[in-house]
Amino acid sequence: MEPVHPTPDLIRSDRPDRQSEADWLQAAYELLTEAGVDAVKIMPLAKRLGVSRTSFYWHFKDRDALLEAMVKRWEQKNTGNLIARTEAYAESIAEAVFNLFDCWIDDDLFDAPLDLAIRNWARNDADLGQRVDQADSCRKEALKAMFLRFGFDATQSEVRALTVLYAQVGYISMQIEEDREGRIARMPDYIEAYCGQRPTERECRRFQARHP
Repeated sequence: MEPVHPTPDLIRSDRPDRQSEADWLQAAYELLTEAGVDAVKIMPLAKRLGVSRTSFYWHFKDRDALLEAMVKRWEQKNTGNLIARTEAYAESIAEAVFNLFDCWIDDDLFDAPLDLAIRNWARNDADLGQRVDQADSCRKEALKAMFLRFGFDATQSEVRALTVLYAQVGYISMQIEEDREGRIARMPDYIEAYCGQRPTERECRRFQARHP
């Protein structure tokens, strides 16, 4: 009797290393940002990855565990990096805001499509809505602390922090498309609007050198 050889699908099902947890998260990210949370389901993800759906359970208990991992990814990357950039060393408020603007230029620091997808998802998920509110509160307090550090009073710091926060949320929600060069060129004017003072040529050059 000839030995029975497993089919490719069975091989994939029996070998969790065929796709890593990061692969599943990336596939989930793509579906979430393309079509919303309702599209993030195990079978469509398995088809996208070219594996059996059973291999999903090597990495996640269930769909809810995968969704929780996506939310944590958003919290750590977007809110975490935004706060870190407000706390980065700066010699002036203009330079501090330029540090923050790194998030709007560098996708490794801040993921705008993910931010939009999470906010859209939160409209129909009360628990997630609370986490979004908490994240926005943390972002606001970090921005406020940044302005306080450079001599703005408490009221001005809060108003300016909210202006920056609301402007960016609106920018993302409107899905504005503009070329990178043009966006960077306008950033000194944004800083003047947010801070009431224009950055120096030296500060502009230092920022542009980070984003050639």
